[in-house]
Amino acid sequence: MCGIVGYIGENSSKEILLNGLAELEYRGYDSAGIAVLADDSIFHSKAVGKLANLRDKTKDFEVNGFSIGIGHTRWATHGNPTELNAHPHLGEFSYVVHNGIIENYKEIKDSLMSEGVKFLSQTDTEVIVHLFEKNYKEIKDEFEAFKKTLKSLKGAYAILLITKSQNNKIFFAKNGSPMIIGTNSNELFFASSDAPLLGLANEVVYLEDGEYGYALCDEINLFKDEEKVDIQKNPLVGDKISAQKGGFRFFMEKEIYEQSEVLSDCILGRAMDERVDFEELDENFFDDITHIKICACGTSYHSALATSYLFERVAKISTNVEIASEFRYKEPLLTKETLFIVISQSGETADTLEALKMAKKAGLKTLSICNVDNSSIVREADFSILARAGIEKGVASTKAFATQVMVLWMLALYIAEHKKVISKENLASELKAIKHIPKLCVVKDSLHQKIRRLSKRYLHGHGFFFIGRDIFFPLALEGALKLKEISYLHAEGYPAGEMKHGPIALADANLFTVALMPKSLHYEKTKSNVEELSARDATILAISPEEFDLADDFIKTTSCEHPMEEFFEMMVITQILALEISIRLGNDVDMPRNLAKSVTVE
Repeated sequence: MCGIVGYIGENSSKEILLNGLAELEYRGYDSAGIAVLADDSIFHSKAVGKLANLRDKTKDFEVNGFSIGIGHTRWATHGNPTELNAHPHLGEFSYVVHNGIIENYKEIKDSLMSEGVKFLSQTDTEVIVHLFEKNYKEIKDEFEAFKKTLKSLKGAYAILLITKSQNNKIFFAKNGSPMIIGTNSNELFFASSDAPLLGLANEVVYLEDGEYGYALCDEINLFKDEEKVDIQKNPLVGDKISAQKGGFRFFMEKEIYEQSEVLSDCILGRAMDERVDFEELDENFFDDITHIKICACGTSYHSALATSYLFERVAKISTNVEIASEFRYKEPLLTKETLFIVISQSGETADTLEALKMAKKAGLKTLSICNVDNSSIVREADFSILARAGIEKGVASTKAFATQVMVLWMLALYIAEHKKVISKENLASELKAIKHIPKLCVVKDSLHQKIRRLSKRYLHGHGFFFIGRDIFFPLALEGALKLKEISYLHAEGYPAGEMKHGPIALADANLFTVALMPKSLHYEKTKSNVEELSARDATILAISPEEFDLADDFIKTTSCEHPMEEFFEMMVITQILALEISIRLGNDVDMPRNLAKSVTVE
């Protein structure tokens, strides 16, 4: 959540900051602001709501020649979404933007207030700028004052600070929240991710936790633990075209359609003719591993839960899945024979990152499945496998989920082969199914149009049940999550066999049931559960290759031999269903209310 941009150079800093913030809209936000320092004066503006509001407020501001600037999109944590609580926060002569949480802000704030400092906001961030100015008045050196400020802060942060007393520098720091510096021949940029830097910077510096420093347009001074750090620049790879909508109504829609392509990328060089190969892993990586623990949040948790069936069924290895936010506080028993896997689209998910750190501290071997190279989780884990989903701008994850499931499925086969618990014939069958998945995820226009027509019948009622068995239960959870995220309708996923253990009490004509009924796995059992709901007059939308007489609506899928083939095809259908219902309700599909793309605080 939240996004940071910064700029030093002679081009239009206002436009660079606003355009950079636009590239970070996918992270979720409720307010935005910028501050530009030119000569000895600072212009700043903040607005609640969409970035268009900030553009409108700054339309008459222009700066010519050299300037420095910082910008921020905020998702409220401390204090309501108001202009006063929006970033940048100001002191007497300085401004700051910050992602993360300052855990000891209350103590700092109380101390500063006792000395007469007046606060304008309810945020934890504002203490940073006031503490910096207090330190500067005592030390009379900007960088020393900044360092002293950082030493007082506890928590997670990415910070950019500008001050009138040094009108050509940006002071920066990173600890637990992402920060990247981009460079070209005569300009310098800061951002929370690569997206705002594409087309502007040639090279980037990925900051590590505990690093801080100051930058000029042609110079970066980087430090850690009072020691100067050598700058490691990496080429910036990517293009803005890939992050645009490409003719689709929403990024989410585009990303659903991209799943066939990114799944092909995901399996490339991994699903071979006779084996699975991960060049990221050492040959002896799974030696002495007798158990797998997977930790994740939200959609990533569902991908883990689905594939946990495969780890046990195919790889014959004991596996359990934990919600990261719960795992952190349960005092878990961790043994050295356990492989600890974490999954995150952004690689910055705070709860998952902290769970990873716990596992490493306990001496466990760790592996991350992530979509963003050089992210915090990738750098923290012993080994990492990239999902190769590309930029995902829709807050409600689609193609990241698809690639996570694919990576984990291939990993289950990789382990099975390593442990010699799968025959060549079964492995060949699995690989054949994997290579068929991209074709099954191609969205046919006839399918999309059918779902679009169906969607108008599912805009009311008192809720949705998504039901399935086995690997289709986690898919039911994910289908329900997609719907509730973007439509704001109540939806729950259940194991089909659990209906009669309580949830069926809700069944009536105004309860919509989306039934995942694969022919290749427990069809008759699932059918029986759906019949029970139909007998209670629930409205049934059946998704299956087999016609179902009791269904009020029916979406026919391909008849496949492998359950995972049916899994991926039904995944696409549930995603499009959520999309079309949300569009009919008039919602902003890409940026649903109260949600953020990258959850960097717990």
